[in-house]
Amino acid sequence: MSKDLILAIDNGTQSARGLIFDAQGMLLAKSRVPIDSYSTEAPGMVELDPKIFWKSVCQACQQLWSLPGNFRQRIAGVALTTQRSTVINVDKHGEPLRPAIVWLDQRRTEGLKPVSGLWGLAFMLSGMTKTVAYLQAEAEANWIRIHQPDIWKNTYKYLFLSGYLTYLLTGKFIDSIGCQVGYIPFDYKKLHWANKYDWKWQAVPIEPRCLVDLVPPGSFLGEITPQASELTGIPASTPLIAAAADKACEIIGAGCIKPEIGCLSFGTSATINTTHYKYVEAIPLIPPYPSAVPGAYSLEIQIYRGFWMVSWFKQEFGHYEKQLAEDLGVEAEVLFDELVQHAPPGSNGLLLQPYWSPGLKIPGPEARGAIIGFGDVHTRAHFYRGIIEGLIFALREGAQRTENRSGIKIKEIHVAGGGSQSDAAMQITADIFGLPASRPHIYEASGLGAAIDAAVGLGFYPNFNDAIASMTRSGDTFEPDTNTHQIYDELYNNVYRNMYKRLHPLYKEIKKISSKTNI
Repeated sequence: MSKDLILAIDNGTQSARGLIFDAQGMLLAKSRVPIDSYSTEAPGMVELDPKIFWKSVCQACQQLWSLPGNFRQRIAGVALTTQRSTVINVDKHGEPLRPAIVWLDQRRTEGLKPVSGLWGLAFMLSGMTKTVAYLQAEAEANWIRIHQPDIWKNTYKYLFLSGYLTYLLTGKFIDSIGCQVGYIPFDYKKLHWANKYDWKWQAVPIEPRCLVDLVPPGSFLGEITPQASELTGIPASTPLIAAAADKACEIIGAGCIKPEIGCLSFGTSATINTTHYKYVEAIPLIPPYPSAVPGAYSLEIQIYRGFWMVSWFKQEFGHYEKQLAEDLGVEAEVLFDELVQHAPPGSNGLLLQPYWSPGLKIPGPEARGAIIGFGDVHTRAHFYRGIIEGLIFALREGAQRTENRSGIKIKEIHVAGGGSQSDAAMQITADIFGLPASRPHIYEASGLGAAIDAAVGLGFYPNFNDAIASMTRSGDTFEPDTNTHQIYDELYNNVYRNMYKRLHPLYKEIKKISSKTNI
């Protein structure tokens, strides 16, 4: 029987999914295992037993083999993509020493020894000392090293989730360059571990022996071991091909491999990414991340917990739509899209800035969300539309920053992630940007991106350009309305872009007062 299919494993934040693709990028089968047992023992902490990730992956794979299609015997190779920046400490046998610290975790380690020597002097002269201190405080490795020294001492390998699952699949401590997104001594410009004189070894003092070997996306990682085969059902000796982190895979799965194409992701974190072949920092000291294409960079502006506010609104104020959808036997999203239409573009002057969680520089660590322009004409519909408009205003601002830093104008928009399924959100995107907005032909863009990496690695295609051209295509495209874009343009330039600098002094006062009262 011909081995002509690819298994993409996508271990995201909310679920582990098994996805079977053919060489034309068609999704032939899908399984999903929810992940909902994250623990929060203290405010800001988010952890999970790493074995739950592995168990979910095994279950997702096993579910596929029970589906009609005889897929198991046709799998030519496997690719793995995972959530970013989730870290796991393991011993020499690959056994976890503590729960995984998940990317949503917000713990910090203040008061660390600053970077010294020539690097410290350079940062002081350039005004970047506070930025470096912020990065040190954010690093999970520093927290474990300070608060759990025994675990740190006994750590044999310090892994991202991708590296942990790769070990369980292949028995090798190895990972993809495309998965290295986090607070680690990685050289994001040269795309390998930092040289021994790099300041990152001071900022995050990890022993080099604790880090894994790295290979570019599309390269061979190893073969599925007999033990992994027994648990997952993947045939033993099947090659595992390096992919990249879920966001990087989503970008190429949406067909965004040119810097002129902006890839918006409407997910737990809302982002705008562009693929570049020259190293560019949108914010100084905040590097572009490795692309799912070898040697390329993904320039990213992130709105942390972006579409969380949409979910929050539905949870707190969307009971009517949820109940009505159940009564009518339709998806609730249909009714929420209708709710958007009950408010005009610009929501009658109700503007929202979506800084739900602090950032490093844009916004600053003291930032909070803001809503202005509220009046007695506003309803739930205005509020819901205003949330979506505010998020897309923020992404447009990110696009403008990207353009200014790279010198390359974004000419079209592709949208992926859960929010891309909303026609209303897609149309608002087109109208705010004043550009055509398209979504991929399938929802599982990150899984498709991983399959593209595997397709090149397995020799289905000679290069990434050919693979992406053959395996990706646009689904629905939404054209901007000229009059609506003009309304949004005025609101964006005359109001939205001024909100943060006007409110910034008040945010600083809130932070100062709340630090005394634990607000």
